[in-house]
Amino acid sequence: MPRTLATVEQAVRVLEYFDADHTEWALSDLARALALPTSTLHEQLSTLTASGLLRRTGRGRYQLGWRLLKLSSALYGSLPWYSLAHAEMERLARGTGLLAFVSVLQGEQVICIARSVQGRGGATVEGETRFELPPHATASGKLLYAYAGLPRPAEPLYTPRTCISVWSEEAAHIRAAALAATEDEWALGTSSLAVPLRAAGGEVLAALGVSLPTPRLREREALTRRLHDAAAEVAWALGARGRNGEGLVSPMH
Repeated sequence: MPRTLATVEQAVRVLEYFDADHTEWALSDLARALALPTSTLHEQLSTLTASGLLRRTGRGRYQLGWRLLKLSSALYGSLPWYSLAHAEMERLARGTGLLAFVSVLQGEQVICIARSVQGRGGATVEGETRFELPPHATASGKLLYAYAGLPRPAEPLYTPRTCISVWSEEAAHIRAAALAATEDEWALGTSSLAVPLRAAGGEVLAALGVSLPTPRLREREALTRRLHDAAAEVAWALGARGRNGEGLVSPMH
């Protein structure tokens, strides 16, 4: 691997360790998490701090830098549907008490671009809480792969329930119901549901869903209705005025 590419990839790896659960890192703790010598990491952090991508908050402690706000503002500004999706995601989390998320497909990668503040307490759920998600073991991954017509990866097998279905049949069912679901497929005790967020012309933009303790799947019908209502709100706001996979799109308020 060229040295320049390796340097960039290492910088990206460092930045990805900062998230909603780890907004600040001490040098020693981050070095352990990354399995890097503190001297090597200190040099990388100093470079990232000098560029404005990180900022020091105390002796040996770091947070994301203000320069990232400019980059994120430019990204979100290029996605006119993002603020609508984010608002519905948070409303969904408040109404259900569950962790809600929005995910997109980038090539063959399933990326969780937003997750709710609400719904993070109580029972711990594994699904949908990372930046890059396994497409074969998460509801958002299954949904986005089904609509994109991609083959489902066969590995890794996280639990005995990972990849137990015939993918061609499951993908067809996902598209017909405009709904994907998992049950104990990424982690035992955790399940998830996801529906498509559509543009006015019907194009699938992203997946909107919830991650939940498996016992709450008994509420699947009600949760599915909430998800489809939230997705319809986004589609309506984007100009859809007809039928999509979930039924008639109409304002909820």
